[in-house]
Amino acid sequence: MLDKNQITDVFFDLDHTLWDFEKNSDLTFQKVFSLNNIDINLASFLEVYKPINFEYWKLYREEKVTKESLRYGRLKKSFDAINYIISDDMINLIANQYIAFLADFNYLFDGTFEILDYLKDKYKLHIITNGFEEIQSKKMINSKIHHYFDKVITSESVGVKKPNAKVFNFALEAAKADKENSIMIGDNIEADINGALTVGMKAIHCNFENEIIKSKNFISVTSLIEIKQYL
Repeated sequence: MLDKNQITDVFFDLDHTLWDFEKNSDLTFQKVFSLNNIDINLASFLEVYKPINFEYWKLYREEKVTKESLRYGRLKKSFDAINYIISDDMINLIANQYIAFLADFNYLFDGTFEILDYLKDKYKLHIITNGFEEIQSKKMINSKIHHYFDKVITSESVGVKKPNAKVFNFALEAAKADKENSIMIGDNIEADINGALTVGMKAIHCNFENEIIKSKNFISVTSLIEIKQYL
């Protein structure tokens, strides 16, 4: 049972939780492919890219691939899957441009401003993200949500990724928050929810896809506005 009166600090994930990664990523690829005259069907590419990207991020969280391997490998494997011949130089150029342009698109999930406005006077708000250091602040500034947050913790600054307990303990220390009085809100059960629960924080799962969740040891919401029922 969550007692909101005990909560002082709320930690959010960024991508897939507040910042609509899929929509912004799709638009970025559209821009990059157009710039480089990559003549492929975008929908066909994204259909194979998304599960490959998901798998690479899982490997990245588990420290099994480097950041550079992720950025190159997810593209190489996707182009190979649709039998598109492309040079390594062009893949590396696309990888760099993708990161450079990603923060130019700033779609947020419905209710982002409303829930942050609702929470900001009640709790201290923070971000814990596995996203790349060089782009996460740009995303937040460009989408006009940066000012809501007291501390922004990137896993790169800690040296390991969520769900590693070191990330959450580092964030708690940076925020001067106690685990018993802190809650994590995120979309990824492994990285955000289980990671937070392991160190003794509370957790709310953002289940925007309405997936069937077997575990009942955390709260699950299907929209950001639903969080108001608990905090």
